[in-house]
Amino acid sequence: MDPQEQVIVDTAAAFAAKHLAPNALEWDRTKFFPVDELRAAAQLGMGAIYCDEEHGGSGLRRLDGVRIFEQLAIGDPVIAAFLSIHNMCTWMVDTYGDDEQRARWLPKLVGMDLIASYCLTEPGAGSDAASLSTRATKVDGGYVLNGVKQFISGAGASDLYVVMARTGGDGPKGISTFLVEKGTPGLSFGALEAKMGWHAQPTAQVIFDDVRVDDDALLGGVEGKGFSIAMTGLNGGRLNIAACSLGGAQAAFDAAAEYVAQRKAFGKALIDEPTIRFALADMATSLHTARLMLWDAASALDDDAPNKVELCAMAKRYVTDSCYQVADQALQLHGGYGYLTEYKVEKILRDLRVNRILEGTNEIMRVVQGRVIADRVKG
Repeated sequence: MDPQEQVIVDTAAAFAAKHLAPNALEWDRTKFFPVDELRAAAQLGMGAIYCDEEHGGSGLRRLDGVRIFEQLAIGDPVIAAFLSIHNMCTWMVDTYGDDEQRARWLPKLVGMDLIASYCLTEPGAGSDAASLSTRATKVDGGYVLNGVKQFISGAGASDLYVVMARTGGDGPKGISTFLVEKGTPGLSFGALEAKMGWHAQPTAQVIFDDVRVDDDALLGGVEGKGFSIAMTGLNGGRLNIAACSLGGAQAAFDAAAEYVAQRKAFGKALIDEPTIRFALADMATSLHTARLMLWDAASALDDDAPNKVELCAMAKRYVTDSCYQVADQALQLHGGYGYLTEYKVEKILRDLRVNRILEGTNEIMRVVQGRVIADRVKG
């Protein structure tokens, strides 16, 4: 990294150490959603990392983004992950919105005066996103939305919902994207989900019951682009969630290394046992490999490389799988203490588990990658 890149990383690391890490366990225990800390991050440019500077975005690269999210996740993977979702929504408005939509929404999204959530998944359409059934029916001057979105991070707390809804026939070409404000009549939220991890951010259904929006709620003013918008956004989303796994695993590794250096058994420190050192060596190798793969995929996305989709899928699968294993090994090295909440490692393990499901399950990542390989071989 050059000096300017290092400043970006150091700024994110300092913010995480001051604002996130000291509070992560308490937020997890109380299920508190720290909006003030999110807005503080936005004041440092982390609310619109790779958005254009015209409306206040930071104008950084995807590579800078994954480095930022890794550092934030060292402090708390949950808050880092939500910030990545907000960034994806803001980027969608910046990239696909018309001039009026960008001027209206971006200044507030950049500073997180308005917080955004992404609404794609449905109760009956998870991995098969092209089969979603939420419908936006055209009426005079606008649209009426009906349907249910499932597993929505920030549901009920967020101010703006980027919604994929069907305006046409079956399949991906019938899907459009809408911007729906909280408080719009007919918009409601289900009960908060009780989850294994991610306790510090709310997750619930977003319910549309004859929700009327004006024509200017259609992102970009064009129907039928929603699936393409969703899939393009997920390339970056996959990298960001992988970065959150990497940061969480790095924190778990650091905690384990410190623990075995201090813990004594059979008359010497655990770290002096060759088997312990072997475990640490394998964990460090996994982290380094994951980081290189993630940076490579982010650079491909920045460069609009022909193989960007394959690399993003590959990185998401490998990084989230391998980093979960690192966190699990870190807990193991703590012995029984790793199972105790106060040592933080069990929280990291819980929080990283869902990353292997989010933004396309890792099985779907294999499908994506396998399809590309097959196409290449067939010529």
